Amino acid sequence: MERAARLKKKDNEMLFKAKNGKVKITKSIIHSYQRRIEKLYAERKRICHLYNYENRLKSEGYSLIAGIDEAGRGSLSGPVVAAAVILPCQLFIPYIRDSKKLTSKKRTELYLSILNKAKDVGIGIVEAEIIDRINIAQASFLAMKKAILDLKEVPDYLLVDGFQIPHLNISQLPLIKGEDKSVSIAAASIIAKVYRDNIMIQYDQEYPQYFFKKNKGYGTKEHLNAILKYGPSEIHRKSYKRVMV
Repeated sequence: MERAARLKKKDNEMLFKAKNGKVKITKSIIHSYQRRIEKLYAERKRICHLYNYENRLKSEGYSLIAGIDEAGRGSLSGPVVAAAVILPCQLFIPYIRDSKKLTSKKRTELYLSILNKAKDVGIGIVEAEIIDRINIAQASFLAMKKAILDLKEVPDYLLVDGFQIPHLNISQLPLIKGEDKSVSIAAASIIAKVYRDNIMIQYDQEYPQYFFKKNKGYGTKEHLNAILKYGPSEIHRKSYKRVMV
């Protein structure tokens, strides 16, 4: 959003200068505008396509459709975090996509934009101790259920990344690689990822020897070497083989 504001300001300055004869409108400037318009048009078309599932469900009478995704499933430490996001109909947030395909800076920008514009956002967190007790698959489902309960209103339909959430009395559709198929799931992937990253950055202050600020708990060489040197911390998942070497 900040980038869009800067571009608009630049455009207005350019227009003012052009009107006052302070700048010459060249072919390169015209082509630059054309490319910008074409890029934005292509992005709007992509986002419209991401609304296909949401639009179909709304036409069937569902009004509160939540996208569900989690982050931290493959991490060696810290919690698994899930997000549930309900977006307004046809909300256009440019460049929203699978969080793994975005830079850290862009994820943060989109995270703030989604929080400001979404109808509702819910967060579910399951700590490492529970993950060790019930396994990561069940912990992921539990985090998703917590995220749904954290919403202000109970959704009437769920679009879930991956597999169907068991033992849940809400209609749902599991979508493999759902971040690439549903705008609501893509939004949930960004919320879950950034929220969890911020948790791991906080843990880095408590356990600086594991470099959580850099690796977010994932099994980098640096992280694995730290486990070998210092042993696992309280937030490591001790049921994981690579942790209990």
